[in-house]
Amino acid sequence: MDAALHEWNLSPKQAIALQSQLAQRLESHDRIDPVRYIAGVDIGFEEEGAVTRAAVVVLKWSPEAAPQLPVVKQVVHREPTRMPYIPGLLSFREIPAALGAFAKLETRPQLVMVDGQGIAHPRRLGVAAHLGLWLDLPTIGIAKSRLTGTHGAVGDARGDWVPLMADQEVIGAVLRSRENVKPVFVSPGHRLTLETSLEWVLRCLGRTKLPEPTRLADRLASRRDHKASQRRLL
Repeated sequence: MDAALHEWNLSPKQAIALQSQLAQRLESHDRIDPVRYIAGVDIGFEEEGAVTRAAVVVLKWSPEAAPQLPVVKQVVHREPTRMPYIPGLLSFREIPAALGAFAKLETRPQLVMVDGQGIAHPRRLGVAAHLGLWLDLPTIGIAKSRLTGTHGAVGDARGDWVPLMADQEVIGAVLRSRENVKPVFVSPGHRLTLETSLEWVLRCLGRTKLPEPTRLADRLASRRDHKASQRRLL
């Protein structure tokens, strides 16, 4: 991890202004090293939101083994929550704990998949995009619900997708990741195009609607003894 990107002790007004600045630093082209390890990230809360819990799972990538990729490391990191829940500022609430989890990893991934939004955000800086800037790694947001934007009907077949649009800009894709199951919302975070983001999500899809990295992170974060006590909105 490089030097600190910014301070965390910010007012909501300061955080909103910073989001717009940071969004300009995102790289929307592919800058990704050969992938050997993929990390999945999910965030939850405990003690009625007073504690943020970050779950990170690292998998060893192999095209021959995909999507049943071996788990290399699992980390759960807890720390006091720094910001209350404010719509649109979720990354300021979640990323400090995620960075704490990444600091515990001996293996640095080349790709990070995050349960949340990438650029599919009102100010184009969802948690996956913001985390990508902190880590200087390619990141993808895979969200279970839409935060912003509009889209047409999605085909019924696995792999069908339509663009997610906002202000006449494509900010993501609505992907049917499993037949007869609600679609997921895929958006690039940092250092990736939408096309490459979709390719990686599809490569990592198993039998469920989520790609294996975020499915396993979600499972780790949702174990009974780690169950979040507060609803997390994407």
